[in-house]
Amino acid sequence: MKRNAIRSGLLACTIAAGCFSVAGLPARAGELDGNALLNADNDPNNWAMYHRSYNSYHYSPLDQINTGNVKDLKIIWMHNPGASPHGGIQSFPLAIDGRLYYTIANDQVWAVDGATGAPIWKFTPKIDEELAGSTPYNPFNRGLAAGYGNLYIGTVDGRLIAVDMQSGKPVWDTKLIDVTKGAKGFTGAPLLVKDKVIIGANGGELAGCCGPIFGVDAKTGKKVWQFDTIGGDDRSRASWGHDSWKTGGGGGWMTGGYDAGTNTVFWGTANPAPDYDIAMRPGDNLYTSGVVALDPDTGNLKSYFQEVPHDSWDFDGAVGEFVMIDRDGKHYAVHPNKGGYVYVYNRDPANVPLKIENVWHLGETSNFVTGVDPHTGQLQGRRDVTIGENKNVCPAVDGAITWSNGSYSPDTGLYYKAAQEWCQNMVAQHLPKPNDYSGQMYMSATYTSIPPPGHDAAYGHINATDPITGKKAWEVIYKYPVMASLLSTKGGLLFVPGADGTLDALDAKTGAKLWSRNDGMGHDGGIISYAINGKQYIAVTTGWGTYVSQNLATLFGEPFKSMPMDSGVLIVYGL
Repeated sequence: MKRNAIRSGLLACTIAAGCFSVAGLPARAGELDGNALLNADNDPNNWAMYHRSYNSYHYSPLDQINTGNVKDLKIIWMHNPGASPHGGIQSFPLAIDGRLYYTIANDQVWAVDGATGAPIWKFTPKIDEELAGSTPYNPFNRGLAAGYGNLYIGTVDGRLIAVDMQSGKPVWDTKLIDVTKGAKGFTGAPLLVKDKVIIGANGGELAGCCGPIFGVDAKTGKKVWQFDTIGGDDRSRASWGHDSWKTGGGGGWMTGGYDAGTNTVFWGTANPAPDYDIAMRPGDNLYTSGVVALDPDTGNLKSYFQEVPHDSWDFDGAVGEFVMIDRDGKHYAVHPNKGGYVYVYNRDPANVPLKIENVWHLGETSNFVTGVDPHTGQLQGRRDVTIGENKNVCPAVDGAITWSNGSYSPDTGLYYKAAQEWCQNMVAQHLPKPNDYSGQMYMSATYTSIPPPGHDAAYGHINATDPITGKKAWEVIYKYPVMASLLSTKGGLLFVPGADGTLDALDAKTGAKLWSRNDGMGHDGGIISYAINGKQYIAVTTGWGTYVSQNLATLFGEPFKSMPMDSGVLIVYGL
């Protein structure tokens, strides 16, 4: 189809299909493929993948909005997708050639005009509610991948679907999860690498195996490979006493990263099951609560590092950030862990396990360990959870770091990251062993969230840090822990979407607040920047209700007790 025909053509959609009559896409969207994504950093106008590019900076090279004029930032348009039950909007929008694409709960996908917010189409898959409801993650969804003219979305009932970017019609629909090995699904955004769509399953709290990560042909939907985070090889099975890998949970539920130089996918892995009754699973429980390095073409394991062996706290490594930084001839992958420590890896997968270059602590009040060896990554002074009462465990089960993303600015050389400071009193109970592969809930504890020692209340902070050395440049304390992702820009700004609904713009060099507005609802999702016809925009999702964010109602009361958890909007700012 000719470019001018696409520009002027109208989509022929029925109301039943959820489509609206607007101009179609320029041809480039159909040309977006694995090779084009390798050059995503050279395309300042678009945000074509979850982490924007394979370096995972969450940084925009646009500078029309900057420290000098951010005071004039205003809302340009808003899009209300309707009800987003139990979880608000946790999605990271994609911006591709004038359109925004984003998801809400129950795996619904919207396409809207990036300049006006006018709806273009929506896609609502038919979900197996019985299967989806058997997991505690229903109906969350955190985003999309794009390429070959399609959008790719994982569903809470274990499918991967390709949707045509122009029409919103399904192209293929592949069932990936084998429920005979435990009910699992997908909540994280997929990652497109070359001609493969890669996605990891949730299910760390469920009695099943094998915590799969999949590689799927982007054009046909055929499953090409599967890597099991537990029980997939002899080394893994030997690390689970009494064959406990058959009920071991695992997974890799957030979006990983890709290093083209070594052709390696880095993926964070989830916690083992059961939580807390650790006597039920003797051994290190490989490859949970850490990182795996995979060949994207075959799914073969190249290397790994287990950040939390025999995880006693549910401090898994499934946080999806792998910030790829090259400095002084070395190639690093910087990966934050839920326990509050940031691991700096050498990206060379020839090192087995992966070589640790440094480990530094972003958290401020943790006591589950006394520290982590910065040279070996080994935990020091473990304080394991035991059956019965465990008081003042820090951080709380929700972690000092959540799945949301920080941001690295190549202009300042600083890595910006949110941390939560909270603790808990908990009572862990012994669990009867479920049947192998059963998919039953396999954790049992009661929690009471409390402030950290020496503080009257829980709190959050944004730190600006050298990502390799861990040296802190500045810190801003937030009364309410920040649950959403951050964005830095060439304009010298750091955008912080707050839990209470405020959206702040900070000076990226100093942390000084330059601008703030209240979006009317807490932020739990993504924030991006893009440009259309020379105009820069900032797009942020609102909507409240992740499992982690629900803690804030207990800790602080209002405004969180009254904040709705079944709605959200996409808000776009500009000058």
